[in-house]
Amino acid sequence: MEKLRKHIEEITPISDKEFDAVKPFFTIRRVLKNQYLIQQGDDAKYEYLILTGIFRVFYLDDQGKEHIIQFATENWWMSDYIAYFNQKKANMYVLCMEPGEVLCLTLEGRENLSMLLPKMEHFFRIKLTNGYMALQQRIISLLSSNPQQRYEEFANQYPNLMLKIPKKYIAEYLGVSRETLSRLYAKD
Repeated sequence: MEKLRKHIEEITPISDKEFDAVKPFFTIRRVLKNQYLIQQGDDAKYEYLILTGIFRVFYLDDQGKEHIIQFATENWWMSDYIAYFNQKKANMYVLCMEPGEVLCLTLEGRENLSMLLPKMEHFFRIKLTNGYMALQQRIISLLSSNPQQRYEEFANQYPNLMLKIPKKYIAEYLGVSRETLSRLYAKD
């Protein structure tokens, strides 16, 4: 739980007493490689804070093609947010790419925690805002950048992920073929 406290304190200070009130809202879960946290059709009961591991959040279209929405690693939050916030069935998948641990938070827990400690509402608002801005930047990049620019941006922003994620998935994330990604790698 110390990772959680450190994560919260990156945005807002929290006393021992306040943190003691925060802890019961979270449950820890160990996740195996290739284990799903969410699959299409599931109830999206939780938002997850990653303590360790790498996860892939993706959507499968009607033809079975995978569209990667995000990779997530330590200190990142993830879920099928449309399903989570609307308490609907999931359309996304969340898959563990390497063994990890996550903290699980229900929507009810999030709401109750925010009412109990307004600084946690502030924390969640900042996290959600930052996530929204990152997603918007990703969409702009996909719409306006060429494959070389998208590759360089990803490599500069996430050098550790470049080493840990199979190239097949990086290509999917960047919206390029595996062959195009190999050519981009060769230019490095």
